[in-house]
Amino acid sequence: MINRSISSPSITAAKRYVLALGITLVTLLSACSSPIANRTPINETFPTVTGENLNQEQVLMPRDLSGEHRLLLIGYVQDSQFDIDRWLIGLDMTQTPVTAYELPTIKGMLPRMFETLINNGMRKGIPKQLWGGVITVYQEAEKITQLTGTENPNNARVILLGRKNEILYFYDRGFAVDALNDLRDVLAKNEQTARQ
Repeated sequence: MINRSISSPSITAAKRYVLALGITLVTLLSACSSPIANRTPINETFPTVTGENLNQEQVLMPRDLSGEHRLLLIGYVQDSQFDIDRWLIGLDMTQTPVTAYELPTIKGMLPRMFETLINNGMRKGIPKQLWGGVITVYQEAEKITQLTGTENPNNARVILLGRKNEILYFYDRGFAVDALNDLRDVLAKNEQTARQ
């Protein structure tokens, strides 16, 4: 008699395969929707949306976001993470005084069905101490996509919110040192205005 028990490494490999398949399926199906024309929402108010951070806490944005200036790094597809990582490194290296939040924003019914699978996949790749700053938006994602547009979805959307939740800065062309410097200039000017 042959013992065909499954060892735990096989189970782990199977889980990874299912996760990769699920993320690929969600990405492909969400890519099938028509793109929304890109726009530059400077001076507009960020919409009220509810998301859930990786600690599984509901977050009403922008109200629940802490920090005098909040930087939202919005990704519509998994490849946006490349831009987001570069922004985070640049912010850290330049010691930019801003509170940054990552907002994976995935619209559509199908992604909501895989929400737990997607969030668990992100938890595996992100250190636990950072989970509070990663807020996934599914149900109200359309409010954000309408605000920024979805053309060139691989590019992260970078939004700086002021004290009254107005959009002070917006960038949607990946990452560039010039863009980081522009953001830092906007922050400095805003600080100077607040002191007067």
